[in-house]
Amino acid sequence: MNEKGLTEQEIFTFLNKARKRDTTYKRVFSSMCTHPHEIAVTAHMQFIESNLGDFGLFPGTYDLENEVISMMGNLLHASSVHGYITTGGTESNIQALRAIRNASRISKPNVVVPESAHFSFDKITNILGIEIKKAALDNEFKVDMDSMRKLVDVNTIGLVSIAGSTEFGQIDPIDEISELAVEKDLFLHVDAAFGGFVIPFLEKKYPFDFSLEGVSTMALDPHKMGLGTIPSGGLLFRDIDLMHQLQTHTPYLTIDTQYSLTGTRSGAAVAAAYAVMKHLGKEGYRRIIKQCMTFTEELVNGAAEIGIGTLIEPIMNVVALDVPDADNVRKKLREEYKWEVSIIRKPRALRLVLMPHLTNENINEFLQDLKTVVHE
Repeated sequence: MNEKGLTEQEIFTFLNKARKRDTTYKRVFSSMCTHPHEIAVTAHMQFIESNLGDFGLFPGTYDLENEVISMMGNLLHASSVHGYITTGGTESNIQALRAIRNASRISKPNVVVPESAHFSFDKITNILGIEIKKAALDNEFKVDMDSMRKLVDVNTIGLVSIAGSTEFGQIDPIDEISELAVEKDLFLHVDAAFGGFVIPFLEKKYPFDFSLEGVSTMALDPHKMGLGTIPSGGLLFRDIDLMHQLQTHTPYLTIDTQYSLTGTRSGAAVAAAYAVMKHLGKEGYRRIIKQCMTFTEELVNGAAEIGIGTLIEPIMNVVALDVPDADNVRKKLREEYKWEVSIIRKPRALRLVLMPHLTNENINEFLQDLKTVVHE
């Protein structure tokens, strides 16, 4: 730190230089985040100092949080729902499994997750001291139910299913997993961090939420397809008794109980989520998802014209391109053409996410560069 402070002009000179080094979203096909909606940014700045870690000081912001949770519950077919706004899917998943572990009281607990589960579950089970069992996937990259069922044993406390997998945008057979959870008297957590703001607005309907009896908890992220500001995720509980497993006494705050993992929590991100959800409504989100799916179709058709297929027909705005020598193709796209794409672990393929920041021009330019690289 300097002994003497810098002027605003000097500071913003440094900040502007740093910002210019960041990748602009218009060349990013690898991220599940995007530009937040303008109304979300404005709301975020209005509530920039609000700290929901001590919501007794910020009752107005706390009311907004409860309204956001209620709107999310409505979106996911829950007439009554409980929860709070987290920093994103990882925290939501930690807290869901922590609540499940605390409620189960098994000394050597395990959870069964699909192989397609986000890498955060490896961190989470390590933190919580839970064994993780990974069920195999079928030929459409959904969890194989026979594999999942075989992994359940007397120490299993819960099941995890994915609604919008990070690599494929695939949806597990959550209705069948729900039946298994009910049959075995297990908790079921649905990781819909990406899909939660996509699946309800697709033309084809998929059973994945609280409409299924066995679903106990769900995660969905406003800072992804919800178009909120970073960081914001949502953790929802069907049963408040399960949420009470996260209860912590807070003796020196204006409130006496916390349920969150973090102490200080951003009220600004809550206000942003509230503003954009209220502003867009279901109609607005439906329009945005339709546009993203149009982008997806254009990219798939354009890739087919240059001889590149997909591993599966896209369920949502995530595409797995079956490109030979995918790692090398990705390297050339990044280094020579400045496109950011990612790689699917198994089988090796290009992974593209068609987010609202993209345009038809972006997609056409990308396809031309992909054609050049592949033909080389």
